[in-house]
Amino acid sequence: MSFYLTYLARWPDYFHVAEGPGNRTMGYIMGKVEGQGESWHGHVTAVTVAPEYRRQQLAKKLMHLLEEISDKTYNAYFVDLFVRASNSPAIKMYEKLGYVIYRRVLRYYSGEEDGLDMRKALPRDVEKKSIVPMKRPVTPDELEYD
Repeated sequence: MSFYLTYLARWPDYFHVAEGPGNRTMGYIMGKVEGQGESWHGHVTAVTVAPEYRRQQLAKKLMHLLEEISDKTYNAYFVDLFVRASNSPAIKMYEKLGYVIYRRVLRYYSGEEDGLDMRKALPRDVEKKSIVPMKRPVTPDELEYD
């Protein structure tokens, strides 16, 4: 819980909940902004849509909201996220939203499953340098964190 509260305290504009009738939670997104120089970017920490509200473009709307905040409020170069390499439906959805696989992170999830670092360039990255795929996989200890 402290993980989420720390994020909420530091990046409140990156937390959004979609509510349905009767104040039912339909989905949410949470993220942050991090990096330095041309690595300054928005990061999707979690995006979740309740099963009964899927296939209604809700994840797309939440992602666009986070991208808009990253672009207009923080002037970021790109938005990134990590997804399990085995999660084909999510990967396809992110690709439809304009994300590309930037790199594979070996054993990212619990030291067992590989993760994919997916990125979408924002208008500040005119030359789209942030989304040129890396040629080799990396390990979690090679990732840059703020």
